[in-house]
Amino acid sequence: MAGRAFDQWQVGDRVEHEIRRTVTETDNLLFTTMTHNPQPLHLDAEAAKASEFGQILVNGTFTFALMVGLSVGDTTLGTLIANLGYDKLVMPRPVFIGDTLRAETEVTALKPSRSRPGAGVVTFTHRLFNQRDELVCECLRMALMRGGAD
Repeated sequence: MAGRAFDQWQVGDRVEHEIRRTVTETDNLLFTTMTHNPQPLHLDAEAAKASEFGQILVNGTFTFALMVGLSVGDTTLGTLIANLGYDKLVMPRPVFIGDTLRAETEVTALKPSRSRPGAGVVTFTHRLFNQRDELVCECLRMALMRGGAD
């Protein structure tokens, strides 16, 4: 089990996730079409060239999902009971095909569960950076986590 239990986290803990991911055209195309998103900026090279970006823009929901996915192995793998929600999602810079992304996580709050002894809610702040160390995505994730004795 790679993830940590509720009682193994402290506010201020930081994790730099080792796995990095270069976004491919196939990633963007498949995710965009699987989610029925017809936005030309994600699918139409000519429309994207005519935009202020001048190229295909990677689907933001893919960017968000990748950020969370890159964090799972070090945070919640095998210890998660349920994700309770995401908040304050921001995407301050665009992601383009060929960008290599890396994630970092910080624990910003801990709250013991009232209904599950030993378990609790960990609030993670996830951040995603491109190869130029520019922040491209950030959010809070509230996760109900097993206790160490569970």
